[in-house]
Amino acid sequence: MQIYLNIAQLILSLALILVILLQVRGGGLGGIFGQADTVYRTKRGVEKTLFQFTIILVALFVIISLVSLRIS
Repeated sequence: MQIYLNIAQLILSLALILVILLQVRGGGLGGIFGQADTVYRTKRGVEKTLFQFTIILVALFVIISLVSLRIS
């Protein structure tokens, strides 16, 4: 059972790294040319989906980590 939990943790951690790296960073080079960096905007489309998927992956990773700790 512990081996399966370790494999699940490994897969979730790789997926989490990938999803975090795919997320778009704010600002960019716009601040250099006088655009406001602190403009409020909402997440839409793929950006919102990636954000929600990140939250789900983090929750699953924490749950599996706690279960793995409890079993060992």
